[in-house]
This record gives sequence, C-alpha cells and structure tokens, in this order.
Amino acid sequence: MATPHLRPSEPVRMVFSRPDGKILDHPELLLAGVGGGAPRPVRQDELIPLPRGSDMFSLPGRRPVGIDPHSGAAVAWDGDGEEVYGAAAFLAPAWTLFLHPAYSTLPNAPTLPLFAYGALGFADDRFWATGRRVDDDIRQDPWRFNPRRLRRQITRRVEELDHNPVAASLERCALEYNCRAAQNYFIGRHEAPLPTSASCNSRCLGCISLQADGEFPASHDRVRRPRHARDVAAVALDHLRRVPQGVVSFGQGCEGEPLMEGDLLVETVQHIRAATAAGTINLNTNGSRPDVVASMCAAGLDAIRVSINSLREPIYNAYYRPLDYSLEDVRQSLRTMAAHGGFRAINYLVFPGVNDTEEELEALEELILDTGLEMIQMRNLNIDPELYRQQLPAGSMREGMGLGRFMDRLAARHPHLRFGYFNPAKETYAAWRLVRGT
Repeated sequence: MATPHLRPSEPVRMVFSRPDGKILDHPELLLAGVGGGAPRPVRQDELIPLPRGSDMFSLPGRRPVGIDPHSGAAVAWDGDGEEVYGAAAFLAPAWTLFLHPAYSTLPNAPTLPLFAYGALGFADDRFWATGRRVDDDIRQDPWRFNPRRLRRQITRRVEELDHNPVAASLERCALEYNCRAAQNYFIGRHEAPLPTSASCNSRCLGCISLQADGEFPASHDRVRRPRHARDVAAVALDHLRRVPQGVVSFGQGCEGEPLMEGDLLVETVQHIRAATAAGTINLNTNGSRPDVVASMCAAGLDAIRVSINSLREPIYNAYYRPLDYSLEDVRQSLRTMAAHGGFRAINYLVFPGVNDTEEELEALEELILDTGLEMIQMRNLNIDPELYRQQLPAGSMREGMGLGRFMDRLAARHPHLRFGYFNPAKETYAAWRLVRGT
C-alpha cells in the first residue's frame, strides 16, 4: 500500500549525534542512505517525515557519512575536532524502513543492540526518514496507551484471573518491556499474546529473547518453563469474551518456538474451541513442524504467520541457523494451512539490499504461487546492519530496486496479496477473500 506524505522543500541534510545524545544537522552535507551498496543520495520518493511515535538513536563508534552537495561524493565527517557519532531513526510500528543510515565504523565500535536502524535527516524544521506505512491499523500507535490507566487495568485483570501465571507473565511484558500486544490484552482490544515455549529449534542471529554468546544483550528474558493448557486457554477466553473480533496469538518475542510445545498448543486450541467459536486463533511461528500445524488446524487453528528473512535457503540459514528443520518444512507448514482453509501470512524480516533484489522477488513469487500466500507483513529486521551483512553468504548483498518498488511490483503481479504489519481478525480476511472471490 502507498501512503501519501509530504515532500521536503529543501535538500535534506545529514544529522549527527553528540556524546550527550543531542542530535543536530550538518550545515552542508546532505542525507545519505545505504541500500545494498555504498552510501548514496536518498531519492525523493523514499523520503517521509519522521513518523509520530518513532525514536532517534545515537550510533556510538560510528562517524556520520553525508553527501557533498558540490561533488556528489559520500563523505565521512570527523566532527572538525569534536567527538561526533552517526544517528538513526527507529520507525514507529506499522512503518517499514527503506534505507539504513550511512556511517563509517571506527575500530572497537560496540555492536549495536537489537533495533532496526533507518536513515535520518533534517530539513524544513523537521526530521525525515525513509520508508512507508504498510498498515493503517492503529492498534500499536504509541499515543493510544495511557500508562496510569494501563496499570489499573493490569491489576484488575490479574486479580480477576486469580493470578494466572500466563497473565502474570504478560504483566511483566506490558510494564517492563513495554510490549504493545501485552498492553492491548490488559486494555481489552485487538490481539492478545499467548507465550508458551521456553525452547527453540532456531538459533536466530538477532533473537530478541536469547543471546548466548553475550556479544550484545537480548531485548527480553525468555519464558522459563512451559505453560499448562488450561492457564493459556483461560487468558485466551478472557480476551475473546471481552473483545469483538478479537485475536489471540501463540508465538511472541518473549518465548522460543511455540511448535516445540505441540501437545500444549493443540490442547489449548481444543479448550478454546470447546468454549467458543468466536475470535481468531493465530500462530506466529518459524513453521518448522508442519505435522504440529496440521494437528492444530484440526483442533481449530484459524491463521498462521511464518517468520522468514529470505526465501533463498543460504540467506535463510545464515540468519535462522535451524537445528532440526529446513526451509522446505517452512513452506510445507504454509501448504498445510492452505489445505485446511486457514489464513496464510509471512512475517517478512526485511533488510535493504537483500529483500529488494530481483533474485528475492523471484523466490518470493514462487512461495506465493505455491502456498496461496495471502499477506506479507513487512517487518524491519532488528539487528546491527554490519553484523547481518558479515554473516550473509558472499554475493547476498547488492543495490536493489528499493523496498517500495519491490512492494509495488509484487502488488501489480499479485493483486490479491495484502501488505501489512499486524495479524488480521478472521472477519477481516474473510472480507478480503470475498472481494477476490475465494
């Protein structure tokens, strides 16, 4: 989907950060971004005003790189005697970034924590980024959350559920990790998370719940023990009773892979569906165990969202580092969901220069045709860009067509395909299917 937005009336300037975190614009150098190649000027069609609710980050140990307006060359700026760092945008939910920030890394620079880093500039008295809003759903817009009211609602829900351990876990997610999905559960709207698994059969390079080597910290603590089906179902049913067209989802950032707890998931779905036919039961997963997916479908699973960073196996393996499954198993899980009539989406972890190439477009189209894929959630890959580039097979990175043009080409070739950021309710995707006559 394309989102209308403002264009700058003057050249967008490079920004930099001081050690105290203050972000300033350079008087001459222009904004540069990185796709899959060298730093380059940013095109007008890539620019957006920095979305409300976004954050700005300092990039320690990295010199900012801008474009010389006279020569057009990329220039690393040393601060003219002052200590300066690069700066980046972390876009608000529902926005997909198009370019990474341009910088030159100094020796012994720290590895960046697990966020998505976007190009950031300044013009017309405002900050500018690159990207597109891919979902009109406002369910995680930051200004919709009142912290004081949220605390009261959390206390009430935990007490009403008699200190259910799943609800207690979500309380920590909502308050300590600021998880919008957990907060929405306590508020009583949209989608509720159902974390279940303490283990995983992937060793994702950018796993946000476990980083064993200690090079950089995980964003969350992983749940430490499996749940009981009745406790998980109690939270799900509480949500579905309160929320018209509500969604409940296995597979969250604070857990491992839910398919590792197949029996628990099947039993939980059975409990939910024995009590109500309302609501959407969704599975966020790496898709590694299609046999478990089949059992969940038979129990009443409605939808699946499979996380994928690339449809090319060498690139997939470099990030996910699977232990006991292959990319073919992932595809089979989507086929299994299609055979049961369930909704199929992928959580597409995009990275400029990897996911906007002709090779990736061809591989993704094969998946669309093979599985009847209905939705692509365009999620920014949260990782230090240099760390990811270093781990990819040689030749994986190149200057691509741009993620905006990539989406436009896919939309033109596959008009049924939806782009988004959030899991839809079954009433929503049923309406989409009705429009296209399936």
